[in-house]
Amino acid sequence: MRASRIYLDYNASAPLVDEARDAVVAALSIVGNPSSVHQEGRAARALVEAARREVAALANARPDHVFFTSGATEAASTLLTPFYTMGRAGLRLSQLYVGATEHPCILSGGQFSPDCVHTLPVHANGLLDLTALKAVLSAHDKSQGLPLVAVQAANNETGIIQPIADVAATVKDAGGLLVVDAVQAAGRIPLDITNSCGDFFIFSSHKIGGPKGVGAIVAHSDLVMPRALVRGGGQEKGHRAGTEALPLIAGFGAAAKVARERLAAGGWPADIRDMMEAGIRRIAPDAIIYGAEAPRLPNTLFFSLGEMKAETAQIAFDLGGIALSAGSACSSGKVGASHVLAAMGYAENVGGLRVSAAPETDANTVDRFLDVLRAIVERRDRTKANPANAA
Repeated sequence: MRASRIYLDYNASAPLVDEARDAVVAALSIVGNPSSVHQEGRAARALVEAARREVAALANARPDHVFFTSGATEAASTLLTPFYTMGRAGLRLSQLYVGATEHPCILSGGQFSPDCVHTLPVHANGLLDLTALKAVLSAHDKSQGLPLVAVQAANNETGIIQPIADVAATVKDAGGLLVVDAVQAAGRIPLDITNSCGDFFIFSSHKIGGPKGVGAIVAHSDLVMPRALVRGGGQEKGHRAGTEALPLIAGFGAAAKVARERLAAGGWPADIRDMMEAGIRRIAPDAIIYGAEAPRLPNTLFFSLGEMKAETAQIAFDLGGIALSAGSACSSGKVGASHVLAAMGYAENVGGLRVSAAPETDANTVDRFLDVLRAIVERRDRTKANPANAA
C-alpha cells in the first residue's frame, strides 16, 4: 500500500483545524445579516464579535481595533496608502519604506505610486539593516508628509524573525507609522501590539488553520487609521464596507483561539526543524541552509541542494509523496529564483526549498522526509557522475 502523503507547506496554507470547520458549518445556518437589528441579525453579529475578540487576543489588542478584510493582501492594500486620518483630520504619508525581503503584497507598494516606494536593504543573514532604516528616515522630508514603514515580523520563505521592537522604536523616533506583516508570525510566536511594536498588524486566517478568504487589520489604536479601500456601507466601523463573510470570520475566530491556546501550551517546538536541518547537512554536505544564523520561526527551514534547481527538487519531493514549496506560494505555480535570497546577497537565479511544518509533525515524518531527500541526492550524484545515464 502506498504511504500517505506528507504535507510540509504550512506557510503556504495550513490545513483547516476541526474547530474552524465546525464554526464555519455552524455559521452557515445563521440567516441574519450582522448589520440587522432583529434577533437573527443580532445572532450573526454575536458570532462576528466573538471572532473579533479571539483574533484580537492573538495580538493582545482591543477587539474594537480589529477590522476584518478578505485576506492579508487586501489588508496590505488598505494600509499601504498615503491617505490616513487622525480623528476627523486628514493625515498624509508621503513615502513608503519596505524591507527588500517582504512579501510581494508589501513590495507592490499598495496605493503608493512607484516613485514613492523605497526598498530597505537587509544583511546577509536576512535581518533588516537598521542603520540604513535610520538613515533614510533621518533624510525623510516631513514637510511633504510622514514616513510609512512596512516590515514583516517573520519572513514567509526563510522564517527569519525581524527585530520589530527595534524597528518600531526607530520609526517612532522619526514620527512615522509602522505596518507589521504578521501573517507568518501569528500563532507561532508571541505577539503584543501594545508593547510598542507597531501601529498595525496584518493577519491571515488560512495561515493559522482557518478558512481561506478572510484576514484582518489589527490596530494599536483607532486614532490614526487609513482611508477605507472598500467604501460603501458602514460595516467594520466604516473601515471596510460590505456585508461581513460570517462563516469565514467565525472560522477565523475559532482558528485564532486554537492558535493562542497552542502557544500558551508550549507553542511550536523547534526540535523537528533542527532534526531536519541536521539530516539535510548530513545527507547533502553541499546544502545551504538560509538564515540559519538568525532568529527563525520554529517551523520553517529554507535550503538549497547545491546546484540542483529548486523546482527540480520540489518536483522530486512531490513525486516522493512530500508537499513543500520552492519559495513562497504568492502566485500560482511560481517556483525558481527567490527575491528574498537575492536581497540577502545570493545570485539572482538562486532558489530554495521551504519546509514549513506543523506542531504535530513528528520524528517519523522527519525520517520519511530524509529518506526521500537521500534518494533525491543519490540520484543527483549518480547523474553528475554519469551524465549519459541521466535519462
